[in-house]
Amino acid sequence: MTVGLFIPCYIDQFYPGAAIATLQLLEKLGVKVVYPPKQTCCGQPMANSGYEHLTTGCNELFIDNFSEFDYIVSPSGSCILHIKDHLHSEGRENEAAQVRRKVYELTEFLTDVLKVDHLDAVFPYKVGLHQSCHGQRGLKISQMTELVAEPFSKPVQLLNMVKGIELIPLSRQDECCGFGGTFCVAEEAVSVKMGVDRVSDHLEHGAEYITGADMSCLMHMEGILRRQGSKVKVLHIAEILNSSVQ
Repeated sequence: MTVGLFIPCYIDQFYPGAAIATLQLLEKLGVKVVYPPKQTCCGQPMANSGYEHLTTGCNELFIDNFSEFDYIVSPSGSCILHIKDHLHSEGRENEAAQVRRKVYELTEFLTDVLKVDHLDAVFPYKVGLHQSCHGQRGLKISQMTELVAEPFSKPVQLLNMVKGIELIPLSRQDECCGFGGTFCVAEEAVSVKMGVDRVSDHLEHGAEYITGADMSCLMHMEGILRRQGSKVKVLHIAEILNSSVQ
């Protein structure tokens, strides 16, 4: 099995620790990982802004970079959902369809493909889990609480394997943080108010760290925490699952 590691542009530029942790975690689990060095943005910001017709170059490059691998894995649910739903290429639609079928967000790859049932990670802190909208409602990595259905959460399943961790309860466990990619630019005031509300739920329940499967949501909440002078930190779930903190 060979995995192509897809690292979204904002993680590459601002949170390389999440990318490194993803690589190290996969390698610990016996996966051969390759990072295509020519990869760039997947095109999601343009598509979200109404310019999906201008993402042809991004689509072509993504296919060129990743079509050869057995699986494509990324520590970003929103970027993976964009590829699953919007990767198309005129004249190469069969290749595009094959790529769409083998892209996975990290936690769904660990649970659904590798079927991980044990981790050696140690993280003795109180952690609040943010269930990102793209992951929950798009990729179905956790159950939506408004449904009368059996609850599940792939991130929680993995975090429960981490020694010493205390997952704190939240009053509204699947509420949006307000980031929404370009939404936070177009509707800045609404985005900030939603973020403050989301962060307060974690703070009220004693979180020392906030984690999740989408670094973009964590980035949004980190900005709010910093402006509040809070000591609470954000960490991508890969960094916790890869942690050896004693």
